Amino acid sequence: MRELLSTTEIENFRARAAASAHPRELIIDLLRAIQEHHGWVPDEGVELTAEILGLSPLQVEEIATFYDKIFRQPVGRKVIHYCDSICCWATGGEQVAAHLQQKLGIAPGETTADGAFTLLPSCCLGVCGDAPAMMIGLKLYGRLTPEKIDAALEKEKD
Repeated sequence: MRELLSTTEIENFRARAAASAHPRELIIDLLRAIQEHHGWVPDEGVELTAEILGLSPLQVEEIATFYDKIFRQPVGRKVIHYCDSICCWATGGEQVAAHLQQKLGIAPGETTADGAFTLLPSCCLGVCGDAPAMMIGLKLYGRLTPEKIDAALEKEKD
């Protein structure tokens, strides 16, 4: 297994935790650093986070599994979150989800055979004014049509 964090990063987080009145506030930062370095957060990442912050693995797992942008299993090189909130649903979100599934040949929660994309629903992307929307990696795409989806997928290919 690849290294979850560098020694420097671990020491930096230890110092931040020691200086914090509430080290628990660093859970997301630490999990995101592990995910950025490793691609997702394996059990060892939860355990490392707990050890650095002086928490139990369960306390970290509760946070890790609450947020849909923390991945607890392997994902594609890019993750597509399509919004399934009421605003997106009311403006064509179901068609967006169907088009993505058809175009990628996968269902929600699956990864394309080439490992390029994982498709996940998200309860809200925070861009209701541009509904329907999706996010690929950290880039938001709004006011989606099949043509805009196809163009975004082409742009986001590795």
